[in-house]
Amino acid sequence: MMNKLVKKINTFLYDEFIFSPRYRVWRHIFYWSFHITIWAIFWVIMSSPASFFRNLFNMFLFIPVFIFFAYPLVYLAVPHFLLKGKVWQFCLLVLVWAVAGGFINAGYRTYIYVPVQEFIGFSFIPGKGFQPHSYLCMTTSVASPMIIKFFKRWTIKQKAWMLAQQEKITAQLQLLKAQLHPHFLLNTLNNIYSFALHNSPKTPQMVLRLSSLLSYILYDCKAEEVLLEKEAELMKNYIELEKERYRDKIDISINIEGDIQDKYISPLLILPFLENAFKHGTSEQLDRPWMSVDIAVKDHTLKCKVVNSKNEFVSFHDNGVGINNVIKRLDFLYPGKYDLKLADEGEFFVVSLVLELKWHLALAIPMSEKQKLQKVYT
Repeated sequence: MMNKLVKKINTFLYDEFIFSPRYRVWRHIFYWSFHITIWAIFWVIMSSPASFFRNLFNMFLFIPVFIFFAYPLVYLAVPHFLLKGKVWQFCLLVLVWAVAGGFINAGYRTYIYVPVQEFIGFSFIPGKGFQPHSYLCMTTSVASPMIIKFFKRWTIKQKAWMLAQQEKITAQLQLLKAQLHPHFLLNTLNNIYSFALHNSPKTPQMVLRLSSLLSYILYDCKAEEVLLEKEAELMKNYIELEKERYRDKIDISINIEGDIQDKYISPLLILPFLENAFKHGTSEQLDRPWMSVDIAVKDHTLKCKVVNSKNEFVSFHDNGVGINNVIKRLDFLYPGKYDLKLADEGEFFVVSLVLELKWHLALAIPMSEKQKLQKVYT
């Protein structure tokens, strides 16, 4: 409970109070209150003859001078000269304003600051005219807001840069998915086309399976993650479509172990390995081809192994569109949390993927709420 409260306070101070225009006036009040309090404490430490509250009152009387001296530099000189690269003009303006500040200090002390204290009847009254210690307070009243201004500007730029990077990564991932979908559909449509040419009665069933795959791509794949059991169902449908094309000329075994329910994975992450196995493995083999798919889930670790026979005289090239896209997506979505190995063993090819699945909110909520959340994802 305390951690949540601290987090809310930090969020309010950082996102709302410091950066929101709604609290601009309160930010200035807080800053000047802090500024004069720090200086009042400083003068007491420096053995000033006046008490803390008297020093605090003296600094309070100087707030109009602080504001008049600081704001033109902070809100005019910095944005219109320094930040636009007019460094020499900015330095000249600061020098002129620093000299003017000496006259401002002397005039304010002589005609306002000291007379007010004399009118009140204080026993100890500081001298009139220019005073170095009060001028030092004026210079810090400029330096501190400038540092804060630069810090805020840097923070805003950093947040904008991070947002741009996130949008860039999102756009790249969408592009990778857009490249993957046509690649997958092309292979599947070719399979159906070959059956349609021979007026096979299995063609309607294959079209129905393709419809299911298209529904998965159009709707489920919009989410960043999908249920692993749905991804496994997609793989089974794809394998069934391929088996129809090869008929009895291929041996395929698929084995799924462990609890794949309530586990989430990035969509279409494993399917390209199957596509690659059919396209570059079994289709190029002269003898009876075979393939095995093993998926095991333990805790939140997914192990997937796809092994397919191949023509030993045809070397494997791992620069296909599907495989490269999967590697890029793994780098984006699971950095440092996956291990992918591709091995050409001559007569067969092996793809081994070990992936650390992300913890999902659905694991920590009741079943009724979990089912509602699954509807959102599905």
